[in-house]
Amino acid sequence: MVGLGLKLAVCGKGGVGKTLVAGVLARLLARDGFRVLAVDCDSNPNLYMTLGIPAERLSGVIPISEDLDLIERRTGSRPGSSWGSFFKLTPKVDDIPGRFSITGPDGVRLLVMGAPPRAGTGCLCPSYAFVRELVRHIVLYERDVVVMDMEAGLEHFGRSVARGFDLMIGVAEPTERSFMALRRMAEMASQLGVGEFWPVLNKVMDEDRDWALRRLEELGLPVRAAIPFDRAVIEADREGLSPLDFAPTSPAVRAIGELKEAVVEEFLRG
Repeated sequence: MVGLGLKLAVCGKGGVGKTLVAGVLARLLARDGFRVLAVDCDSNPNLYMTLGIPAERLSGVIPISEDLDLIERRTGSRPGSSWGSFFKLTPKVDDIPGRFSITGPDGVRLLVMGAPPRAGTGCLCPSYAFVRELVRHIVLYERDVVVMDMEAGLEHFGRSVARGFDLMIGVAEPTERSFMALRRMAEMASQLGVGEFWPVLNKVMDEDRDWALRRLEELGLPVRAAIPFDRAVIEADREGLSPLDFAPTSPAVRAIGELKEAVVEEFLRG
């Protein structure tokens, strides 16, 4: 049981389906009565689609990490303007989730963060300081359940953006390369003080299931959920719809529903 709201991050290699897990999980938690803030930290933000928010609602929305005017107002320095300029290391960010989030189906609020810039690159330092402080505020002070869809790959671990989460869900396909990345993510999550790391398999075919479960067990990564390969997810994407709206009883959605139940049981109930 966590004190404020559960802080949950979803990570994985590109293309493994982490956004599917993050979006459906966020809405299912909201349907259970929790106030949910979904944060899209990907460099190609498309969490809105999995949440069921129409694309036109995002028209004109600039990811927070790319809003140079906002960052300049809050840090005192415009990213890319000059090398070595002075800027605030702890800019004001407490109003950002309320002012810049969009409310979607089931009351889930979406904050489009965009990929955090690299630290130590001089001209981007104001952006990095702003995003780092915003993530710190969300993790420490946001009272809602937070579901953060991380940038693909391992880059965010190196920048310590993932520090302090209660739960990190690592999504992998049933391939050896994906498993190696998942093991590295689990190691780095432990180093950053993440409360728990849950491996989740996605796009699992019947013929791959036994091998994948056994292989992850060998790697010390016992699977918390196995989401089957599901044509309905592909068809929903083609239609620009959330799988939860397109096929609410499909195998993938049901599997994520079971994952949601495990999250509620271990972190939010009692």
